[in-house]
Amino acid sequence: MTDSSALPPPADDTRLAALRRWWGPHGLAQGVGLGAAALVLAVLAANVLASMHRFGMAPSLTYLTEPANFDISESLIVYRAGDPYARAILVGLLNTLKLAVAGCALATVLGVALGLLRAAGNPLLARLVAAYVELARNTPLVLQLFFWIALTRALPPVRQALQPLPHAYLSVRGVYLPGLTVESGAVWPIAAFLLLVALVVHEIHKRLGRPLSATEWGFAAAAALLVPAFWVWADGVRLSADLPALRGFNIVGGISLTPEFAAMLTGLSVYYAANIAEIVRSGLQSVTHGQWEAGRALGLHRARILQLVVLPQAMRVITPLMTSSWLDLTKDTTLGVLIGFTEVTAVIKTSANNTGNAVETILVLVVVFLAISLPVSAAINAYNRVLARRGAVAS
Repeated sequence: MTDSSALPPPADDTRLAALRRWWGPHGLAQGVGLGAAALVLAVLAANVLASMHRFGMAPSLTYLTEPANFDISESLIVYRAGDPYARAILVGLLNTLKLAVAGCALATVLGVALGLLRAAGNPLLARLVAAYVELARNTPLVLQLFFWIALTRALPPVRQALQPLPHAYLSVRGVYLPGLTVESGAVWPIAAFLLLVALVVHEIHKRLGRPLSATEWGFAAAAALLVPAFWVWADGVRLSADLPALRGFNIVGGISLTPEFAAMLTGLSVYYAANIAEIVRSGLQSVTHGQWEAGRALGLHRARILQLVVLPQAMRVITPLMTSSWLDLTKDTTLGVLIGFTEVTAVIKTSANNTGNAVETILVLVVVFLAISLPVSAAINAYNRVLARRGAVAS
């Protein structure tokens, strides 16, 4: 006879158990609560729609195809007054994404560097970083943005522009930095190949379960250098330096940042770098002192212990908090409306004033930020789960 206890449970029972785990305990009470919340939201929505109809306001998104009769001073794509509101909102969204990506990158680099310096064991550096962190975190972000925009407005005119570095200019018209120009050929295959090398190195590291040796790193570096060099030679890729230069009453060439964008980028990077520095410091402190001692017992110096032993464990603490900082920085790009930076919130505000579709424009803004935040949060949460599983296996 077959032992019935050894048979797997029926599929229906498995699905029911999974549903119960997903729904949680007290299912009836939760269902009643969700139903009551849905009823309240339905009543509120009905009242809003009734009020709009009473004032002759029919909710509609047709305004997105109407001409937007206002200019946008900064745009990554071609835009002119009279283009549809949908294109104007797209211009504002691209400005928001440009500021958010650049701000997250600068704040992360600066914050990680400051966090590592504070944990380096040098008392003077630790006190200096602590002073910066306390100053940045204990003053309002809006006040800091006002300071930076006032500072950019106080810069000299173009003819007397400051030059802190060769071919870098600071003037009341903005910041001008050197750049690169592709004169011929295509560089996207090089970027794709470098990304492929990074993914392969990451996969090898994950499968080996140990850091790569010097020889393995040498092969990866050789591939990352030789293959792009061959492509540059075969495809005839020509790069040239695009250097800004003072000509007459203007600065031409290079990468130009408007005063508003430069102030927003500096303010967000400085403010959130302080938060990230504290995140890195707390993550490093979450690793017990015994891990440092174990690394010293293996003959590793402090930098290698930090790289191979402490930082991989600290990432499980750092990653969720870092994600929160990135999302907060992205949402705080909306403060650009206070200092004249035209991001998506400023475009939505102008659109609402011009069309009278306040509810619809706000809903569009909500959808825009959800479309930005949710994918980033999902990706980082997936990476954090990978880190957690590694920690569980390692333990």
